[in-house]
Amino acid sequence: MLAVVPASAERGGAAGRGAEEPAADAPAVVRPGDRGESVRLLQRRLHEAHYYYGKINGVYDDQTKYAVWAFQKNRRLKPREAAGSEVWRALDKPARVRPLVPDGGADRVEISLRDQLLTVYRHRRPVLYSHISTGAEVAYCHNGHCGNAVTPVGDFRVNNRTPGWTTGRLGSMFNSLYFVGGIAMHGSTQVPLRPASHGCVRLPLTTSKRLYEMIKVGEPVYVRGKF
Repeated sequence: MLAVVPASAERGGAAGRGAEEPAADAPAVVRPGDRGESVRLLQRRLHEAHYYYGKINGVYDDQTKYAVWAFQKNRRLKPREAAGSEVWRALDKPARVRPLVPDGGADRVEISLRDQLLTVYRHRRPVLYSHISTGAEVAYCHNGHCGNAVTPVGDFRVNNRTPGWTTGRLGSMFNSLYFVGGIAMHGSTQVPLRPASHGCVRLPLTTSKRLYEMIKVGEPVYVRGKF
């Protein structure tokens, strides 16, 4: 087994070793900023499980962190920046498929506002999971434009696609897939662990590239609420 010690543990000495750290013969606890074979293994495992679409380079960057969050949420684990023993154990267990819309069609996108999780289905099987940040559900005024930051709940279809970066009154969007009005699924440099958008569905940049390759105009998009 790998015995790479994460950089954060080296920096922190004894204080950097949390109570959840596995035994020496198990993969290390890895955290943002860490580098090494344990991170590379984590990235590879997350990619194989359809969570990670960045480079498998052994660097625990933001895209890796977002994939860890998606995995933790889908496996009903508390989202944490560190990937410890509970993550490694869960990666060794088969995933339980929990569709939001079991009769929604063989190919579809499901968006859970409760879990802040997006899932793409092909032939009724999940093939992509993503951490997301949806509407903050507050009133806002930005650059003279006011409204309510709400991601609408309902059954929709992708009606327009815009590749690359575009900048509007509410900010920049990458690889936008519009499904109702000006609301889109799109890549962003900021995908926090809370609903924070003006109504769009923000995804990690690397995941948005893969999503844009998969989703065409007419794809069903099902958005479900918090309950």
